[in-house]
Amino acid sequence: MSVRYQIAEWFGQPFQNLTVTERQAFARSALEIDPVPCCPYQGGTPICGKRGGVCSIRKGCETPVITCPHRFGQGDLLPSWLSRIAGFPEVYLATEVLFMRSPATGRAAGRIDLVVARDKGAGSWFGLEIQAVYFSGKGMSADFEVLRKNTDIPPPEPTALRRPDWRSSSAKRLMPQLQVKAPTLRRWGTKLAVAVDRPFFESIGGPSETPSRDLNEGDIIWLVPQITDDYRLVEYHWEVLSLEESSDKLLSAETIKRDEFERALRTRLRCLGKK
Repeated sequence: MSVRYQIAEWFGQPFQNLTVTERQAFARSALEIDPVPCCPYQGGTPICGKRGGVCSIRKGCETPVITCPHRFGQGDLLPSWLSRIAGFPEVYLATEVLFMRSPATGRAAGRIDLVVARDKGAGSWFGLEIQAVYFSGKGMSADFEVLRKNTDIPPPEPTALRRPDWRSSSAKRLMPQLQVKAPTLRRWGTKLAVAVDRPFFESIGGPSETPSRDLNEGDIIWLVPQITDDYRLVEYHWEVLSLEESSDKLLSAETIKRDEFERALRTRLRCLGKK
């Protein structure tokens, strides 16, 4: 049997460290039977807002893949890191800052996840977008039901095949955000940073052969943290890329050969009968 992605962190806790009783309690919260625990990665510890409460998933002993954007909030790593890169003496932070407004309704139509500034006067600041990873496959409700009833000390295996959906997370979700926001910030004379975790970054090619750390050489600062074996979020890599180079990374896919496509097609065709 192939190794399946399973829960790595659940409601802010390493899954492998949970007792049977804790697993059962979290499963009840994930199924919305009991109240949802607080999120340890957000200021003020509000209750977890992610349905099911799964912060990250992993396959075997590989590095966990972050599935909730709030997981990037551990220890204020990202704003501190970006402030240091920008040369700011202190860290001033704003969240969910209005960036786009609908011309028809006047309502908010887009925000920048975080803005890191030099000081309270906001004379110098950088935007920061955070992108977690979606996964494809069946939802996790069946797993939660099993975990709610299971009493084995080793946790049961996942009930279905699931995997990170790098394509949806990168080309379909993140790239449009960068294409809209980076040119505007460039016109305003500042930069956009984007944070993805190490597995995400490696899925789109990983670090450049000769990564640039000159802020004048690109439009986008890529911040790439990773989760360690003891579930700490730490710095892994950063580099500066142009918007065009960033788009190329996010579109890092190639069309398959026609015969391969048609082999797959033949296995999926079904007859609907005569018209």
